[in-house]
Amino acid sequence: MSVSTAAADQTVCAPLPVLGRDVTVPLVTGGEVAYAALDYAASAPALQRVWDDVAAYAPYYGSVHRGAGYLSQLSTDLFENARGTVAAFLGCRADDQVVFTRSTTDSLNLLARALPADCQVFVFETEHHASLLPWQDARVSFLDAPRTPRQAVETLERALAERDPHGPALVCVTGASNVTGELWPVRELAAAAHAHGARIVLDAAQLAPHHPVDLRELDVDWVAFSGHKLYAPFGSGVLAGRADWLRAAEPYLAGGGASRKVTRRTDGGVDVEWHESAARHEAGSPNVIGAYSIASACKALTEAGWDTLVAREQHLVRTVREGLAEVPEVRILSLFGDDAPRVGVLSFVVEGWNSSHFAAALSAEYGIGVRDGLFCAHPLVRTLLGSDPQTQGECGAPEAAPGEKSLNAIRVSFGAGTPDEHVARFVTAVKELVRDGAKWRYRTEDGRCVPAV
Repeated sequence: MSVSTAAADQTVCAPLPVLGRDVTVPLVTGGEVAYAALDYAASAPALQRVWDDVAAYAPYYGSVHRGAGYLSQLSTDLFENARGTVAAFLGCRADDQVVFTRSTTDSLNLLARALPADCQVFVFETEHHASLLPWQDARVSFLDAPRTPRQAVETLERALAERDPHGPALVCVTGASNVTGELWPVRELAAAAHAHGARIVLDAAQLAPHHPVDLRELDVDWVAFSGHKLYAPFGSGVLAGRADWLRAAEPYLAGGGASRKVTRRTDGGVDVEWHESAARHEAGSPNVIGAYSIASACKALTEAGWDTLVAREQHLVRTVREGLAEVPEVRILSLFGDDAPRVGVLSFVVEGWNSSHFAAALSAEYGIGVRDGLFCAHPLVRTLLGSDPQTQGECGAPEAAPGEKSLNAIRVSFGAGTPDEHVARFVTAVKELVRDGAKWRYRTEDGRCVPAV
């Protein structure tokens, strides 16, 4: 989806209200400034609408599913209605299940536990660790990073053509990269998977907050995402999609809620009859507030209108890209090229700067919060930086002092709650730091670059 007219930019520039928009932070050079939260790809601020909905419900909080009291019945209805709201948000099919989890990572680990015996998994090396690592008990084929969307589809088709056509197979792919923000050809990858008898799960952690996700339209079998990236706090996530593998698998967690009937055997053991609904994988007391917050965010984004939200975000993407293009020392990281469509996530390196040093200066001197490191996508960032696979690096900042070369990058990310001023301040700060250098001295402490005091 693209919006190219200046008139459109002028009509969609009001950000959605989020918590923290009035927070001020101290500057190391003196004074305070409104904090510019530009790390949405890690955790987006909660929508004010979500916070208000949760606050209104909080006095009525109660246990779910088994309580006879009014508050318990109310909470049960709210929890199950949240499931329906999420299903509608994702365009779920009639027989799909929506399972509430803790996060995208939790969702994909749940699915990994539900794989049929001898399942082969295909995953690109470009994935976030949440979708790269859960498949350790399966036969995994790691695919090289493609350099075009077409190459991604061709690489997958070749790999699938070589597999045993009689066994189960699963493809795991991201919808939007958490490093480059680039959109992946999900529908085409799904078609390739299904043509070869495989299923596909979509990691929508970075896609769902920025772009509509419809299981039927994309023709994916499952989708996973996290509430904390979708403007909903409280550590909740979703796995939604086909029910058969989930019903056939042993419960992800064994305990109350997952079990429908438990009886003692004459030999002293127990027999368990597990639920076949989503409850099968939701043992224990569920995170009702987390599920409700996700549903509230789904409603808020739907009501705001995806055309408006996407148009506004693309306006911000253009502002950042055009601003950074004016700084020759800046290199934006990309797999698919400068013209590839992307969401509001961009990573870059600055010639002559340690990325941790640059990110620290943005924070301490300008009140701008970004992320530096390898973004829990080590193979992808190494590929983009052209580094040796054995070069040392971490998710956070490596042990490199200001001015020293480091294996990491800087990521700026934004979304529906980002004011134009925050993006403009970021672009100005990058230009000033490259031109004039940092105004303060920095040192390395516990692996991070911090202002020297």
